[in-house]
Amino acid sequence: MASVSQSPVNFSGSLSSATSASDLLRSSINGVNGVPLQTLGRGHVDPRRKGLNIVAKVRKVKKHEYPWPQDPDPNVKGGVLSHLSPFKPLKEKPKPVTLEFEKPLMDLQKKIIDVQKMANETGLDFSDQIISLENKYQQALKDLYTHLTPIQRVNIARHPNRPTFLDHVFNITDKFVELHGDRAGYDDPAVVTGIGTIDGRRFMFMGHQKGRNTKENIQRNFGMPTPHGYRKALRMMYYADHHGFPIVTFIDTPGAFADLKSEELGQGEAIAHNLRTMFGLKVPIVSIVMGEGGSGGALAIGCANKLLMLENAVFYVASPEACAAILWKTAKASPKAAEKLKITANELCKLQIADGIIPEPLGGAHADPHWTSEQIKKAILESMDELQTMGTEELLRHRMLKFRKIGGFQEGLPVEPEKKVNMKRKEEPRPGLISDKVLQGEVNKLKEQIMKAKESSSIDMDQNGLIEKLQREINYEFSEAAKALGIEEKLSQMREEFAKAENGQLTSGQIENLERLKNEFNEKLETAPNYGRLKYKLSLLKEITEAKVFAENYKKTLPLKAKVNEKFKEVLEKSTLKQKIENLKAEVEKSGASSIEEFDQDLKEKVLEVREEVESEFVNALESSGVHVTSKIGQSSLSLVKAKVDELNAEINQIIQDVIESTPDLKSKIEMLKLEVVKDKNTPSKESKEKIEALQQQIKEGVADVMSSAAIKEKYEQLQAELAELSGGSDGSLIKEPSYA
Repeated sequence: MASVSQSPVNFSGSLSSATSASDLLRSSINGVNGVPLQTLGRGHVDPRRKGLNIVAKVRKVKKHEYPWPQDPDPNVKGGVLSHLSPFKPLKEKPKPVTLEFEKPLMDLQKKIIDVQKMANETGLDFSDQIISLENKYQQALKDLYTHLTPIQRVNIARHPNRPTFLDHVFNITDKFVELHGDRAGYDDPAVVTGIGTIDGRRFMFMGHQKGRNTKENIQRNFGMPTPHGYRKALRMMYYADHHGFPIVTFIDTPGAFADLKSEELGQGEAIAHNLRTMFGLKVPIVSIVMGEGGSGGALAIGCANKLLMLENAVFYVASPEACAAILWKTAKASPKAAEKLKITANELCKLQIADGIIPEPLGGAHADPHWTSEQIKKAILESMDELQTMGTEELLRHRMLKFRKIGGFQEGLPVEPEKKVNMKRKEEPRPGLISDKVLQGEVNKLKEQIMKAKESSSIDMDQNGLIEKLQREINYEFSEAAKALGIEEKLSQMREEFAKAENGQLTSGQIENLERLKNEFNEKLETAPNYGRLKYKLSLLKEITEAKVFAENYKKTLPLKAKVNEKFKEVLEKSTLKQKIENLKAEVEKSGASSIEEFDQDLKEKVLEVREEVESEFVNALESSGVHVTSKIGQSSLSLVKAKVDELNAEINQIIQDVIESTPDLKSKIEMLKLEVVKDKNTPSKESKEKIEALQQQIKEGVADVMSSAAIKEKYEQLQAELAELSGGSDGSLIKEPSYA
């Protein structure tokens, strides 16, 4: 409002016929419209006079220059009204700030200045020296800024001269109108929002605003928003969603303001409301981390479809200093914490949290703010071009999936070596605490994996871990058994004696003591209270060991199996064999027979002839490729041998049965053996065991006499000779030993 200076005004006349004082005061005298009486000062009314006299003085008011700056920046394109914001360029350039790791560069820069000063003072030509020093400076600058540590990037992100949100907005927009207030009582200066255009395209901008000096930082609360700031951003999000403006957010805050008043006003609720709302906005959202993004204060305007980071920006859940104070009890460990937190742009892109890196000039964004702003502008337009091709549903799903995939992992994938080094070793449960059910489940699971792998012809199991676990459990059970049997002290004494032995050599007396203790332990072991658990775990270990042997053997055979299959296919593809097989198939189809038993003799002979030819060719192919074939038994020959073996086994069993029936003594011994086994089935005594073993030996001797008969022996030897001839020299015993008990 323009200031008004006016001499006292006199009003006279009849109140009934003249215009009222209020109407007169609201007239456009001297360009003043609707000035309230309180503003005009005191009015004097003289009741003794028939007329009305009012004297008013207009108070001088300081000229308010918002929203138009008094001295706009001449470099701002578009003139005074192109950017409606109280933000103005600084009258003085900010003082240069040198970070600790940049001091070696300052030494070189000082040398360049000294040489230039000397050249100016003396008039001598030092251009070669200056060029050499400048080249060294540029190379040192490049080496330094291409190998920055995480804590150095944190310091650059916090640099006092780093461009702020409004600096970038004014550089990239054609027009920008700042919008204020959360419509709930306050306009937080730490969060700035507004509508701007880039190349004629409208966007809703919002971001954290830090100060460029101490005075501005105090005004902006060092870029730490209160709940009002987040609610202002939320209001603008709804506004942009309603009008279809794409949203661009700029993140640069150490975190939300954590004072008592902010907590009372609902800081957590305001951030949570923003998080929930951003996932439902139907317009594209691009977030740019231009400095430091701290915790929920950054995430409250960072739930975007694309999260881009400046090269030296950082994004973290806790600052390196806070993390170091928690883990190592000192903020001096912040370099280590910054490295472990993985907060830089490169690391976050690897973790798929950030979607892209915007380059910065050597020396940081403050070295060339306009160039940095141009890179940001280019990144915004590229991202928006991609996102605006998506439909609403696709856009919402894209935003949801971006955050759903963060922190995802897949079981069974090998861990990268550099990650595995820093992983905390998993603590194994103390022996004795793992239940038998859990152990059995792990063994069964491993067996299933082996069977599935066998079906897919690919076994890559790790049984060693389970074997080690079972061995620890068994060692624990043995120790518990030794305690229960009272021989733990003897074992301890013997260990001490062995430890004192020279060169690990035991004396004959020590060996005898060891054998005696071993026998004593084995005799008493069955009486130990945990013998059942020990026996069960030993059986599990046996099962898993057999499974391991099977897996290893099967794994060794896989290359050979593949080679054999390949050779077999080559044999079947031979033209002569292929033609014979096709002809044979045609004859079989013509005969109408459904099984080999229905073939006539001539067709059977042809089938056997082709089979033998295929087998012969197959064996020759394997031999030529270096695979030695030890057995060449045909299917028909093997079936014949098996039939003869079964016949001989049946004959032997019948002879044994006849001998038992005709020999009362042998029959009574078998009955006594059965009774003895049934009587002491659960816990057989020592005498019972000896008696059972004696009866078994007597029965075997009686049966052996029958087996030594000439007729049976002759048949057995004849079959063995036939089988050895067919199997290429191996004994290949197929005859089962009969059971007697």
